[in-house]
Amino acid sequence: MGLLETIRDPQDLSKLSDAQLSALAGEIRSFLITNVAQTGGHLGPNLGVVELTMGIHRVFDSPRDSIVFDTGHQSYVHKILTGRQDFSTLRQQGGLSGYPSRAESVHDIVESSHASSSLSWADGISRARQLTGEGDRYTVVMVGDGALTGGMAWEALNNIAADQRRRVVIVVNDNGRSYAPTIGGVADYLASLRPTIDAVRTHQMYENTMDWWKGRLQNGGPVGRFAYHSLHAAKKGVKDWWAPQGLFEDLGMKYVGPIDGHDLAAVEQALVKAKNFGGPVIVHAITEKGHGYAPARAHVEDQFHAVGVIDPETGAPVSAGGKQSWTSVFATEIAEIADERKDIVGITGAMLIPVGLHRMAEKHPERVFDVGIAEQHALTSAAGMAYGGLHPVVALYATFLNRAFDQLLMDIALHKAGVTIVLDRAGVTGPDGASHHGMWDMSMLQIVPGLHLAAPRDATRLKEELREAVAISDAPSVVRFSKGTVGPDVDAEDSTEDGVDILARRPSGDSRNDVLIVSVGAMAEMALDVADRLGAQGISSTVVDPRWVLPVPRSIIRLAAEHRIVIVIEDGVRAGGVGSRIRQEMRAAGVDTALNEVGLPAEFLDHGTRAEVLERVGLTARQVASDVVGQVLGTKVPFARPLPGQPAPTGQIPKIK
Repeated sequence: MGLLETIRDPQDLSKLSDAQLSALAGEIRSFLITNVAQTGGHLGPNLGVVELTMGIHRVFDSPRDSIVFDTGHQSYVHKILTGRQDFSTLRQQGGLSGYPSRAESVHDIVESSHASSSLSWADGISRARQLTGEGDRYTVVMVGDGALTGGMAWEALNNIAADQRRRVVIVVNDNGRSYAPTIGGVADYLASLRPTIDAVRTHQMYENTMDWWKGRLQNGGPVGRFAYHSLHAAKKGVKDWWAPQGLFEDLGMKYVGPIDGHDLAAVEQALVKAKNFGGPVIVHAITEKGHGYAPARAHVEDQFHAVGVIDPETGAPVSAGGKQSWTSVFATEIAEIADERKDIVGITGAMLIPVGLHRMAEKHPERVFDVGIAEQHALTSAAGMAYGGLHPVVALYATFLNRAFDQLLMDIALHKAGVTIVLDRAGVTGPDGASHHGMWDMSMLQIVPGLHLAAPRDATRLKEELREAVAISDAPSVVRFSKGTVGPDVDAEDSTEDGVDILARRPSGDSRNDVLIVSVGAMAEMALDVADRLGAQGISSTVVDPRWVLPVPRSIIRLAAEHRIVIVIEDGVRAGGVGSRIRQEMRAAGVDTALNEVGLPAEFLDHGTRAEVLERVGLTARQVASDVVGQVLGTKVPFARPLPGQPAPTGQIPKIK
């Protein structure tokens, strides 16, 4: 039996010798490579934090001491050490989450997988410990993968440093990367730090001695105060020359490091020093993403930040792929648009390749800006660029737009700035779970005055609508699309005067207008399936794709008036979504046709494949068609308008004669 099989709780680590601990680190890396290769997941980041995580669990006492992981994708080793060693269904429905999960373990605290928030959690937890008389409990944060490029982290540091009594230990996992190499002044600063010995400087006796001399000298009149300031300046100058940690110490934080984050003895020594200090401490660890796995280390783009199913020996993807992704369609088209228009600039938040701006960057590097994990800054900076005569295209995952709503509303929309926001991974994204689903965007965007929102259904429409979006110069425009591969083009049979595509009339040539199905974006295939199922029941339907769901096209309102009921199918939250907005526009126009919003519930949806999640919430063609049949028959609300001569619906199943 290997050492790993004997670890069921972090306390088990204390029983191991140095040689056994080194062997265990090797077993953990082998375990990660073997298992994540079979399921996919965040491999590179976790290979880089094996010794850091082991050290944290050996020095601190979880769950009495709170351990917080920024973003959470670096928590696989933590899961292993806290008794969760069944990775066979990692990130699959019913299996382990790819992030910390309170439902899985008392050792997990922060479930959100949005970066740069961990230090604010630590600030709040440590304040609570003080106020409840538990100030001897530690709060330990592992922050890295570019998270210190996010402004929220520095807001928290400012508050943590203001109270030297709080026992907060911040482990900076500095691998120089987020997805790709980390960009910005903070990253450059961290790279400049050099090793030093901090044993004396961080010892509490050192602090007590310094406080005693400070008091004596400052109370010794002008000569004493002059002596204090002179000696303090000299001491600080020597420290900063030897190890320039001033950025942190100027905030009032003790700094330990840099240390080799793959040397377990050095990690433990640094963490013990930090623990003994008793106040806020930064422990700066230099690590390597993908450490111990040659294919990851050799992968220049992101060192296997996240992988699909791979060959564990070579790191090569098991499936050949070859299908076109939504992201690749955008990447090619925006690069071509940038060739044609010199005013087009791209902005990304530490995700150049994942959001598809890399091709534009290859051709026009001076016009693509990686601002780090700083979505708020990205959007306001874009507003400034628009004011300066450029047309910015800000590419984000849809879930991360949540973080910059105020900037979209007040900096871009209020100023009628011509900024295009491209939202990748919109709707249900699958295995990354609740905080990565891009399901909130359309509900949020409905309330932004003047905003234009496009939801392309296929590759051709993505190209068309992206070009239409960047042509808007006096208002924000948003183009959102799904994760994964693009299906075949869905061509329209006809289109209205204001650009709404009519995808189908079922049965073909039927003169009766029973159901108007409004399909939003990638839901076109499901909408057509619903129409076929209704047709088999003798119910006619018209399927339309608005292309631009904001502003609501007037032809949608006209078509709604001509049908007995309207069904809006969207992969966003129903509450305040596209269906809700269309219903409001219908009522404002005096159209009283019933409308049913078909979309996602306002709930946090657990991980699973896209199909599994949609099945779980009842968003399938079979379920939607069944509901519509009941609405047309008058047995399920909202009731379809009765045909001429028919009685008003009663909600009862009609008797068949």
